[in-house]
Amino acid sequence: MKLIHVLAALPFIGILLGIPFANKVTPYVFGMPFILAYIVMWALLTSALMATVYVLDNENKKEEAE
Repeated sequence: MKLIHVLAALPFIGILLGIPFANKVTPYVFGMPFILAYIVMWALLTSALMATVYVLDNENKKEEAE
């Protein structure tokens, strides 16, 4: 499997499979309950990961050359 496929699957795995394990309220992170901070973290990480996938994908470079 290519690296870009693994990077693209990480947000799906992190949010879908990680929520049951992160379902806590008591530790507050930046004033937010932990579960909300976890979801916000994954939203930001998803943007960073998708930007990385875009840069690493060779198909995007072929389209820019045309």
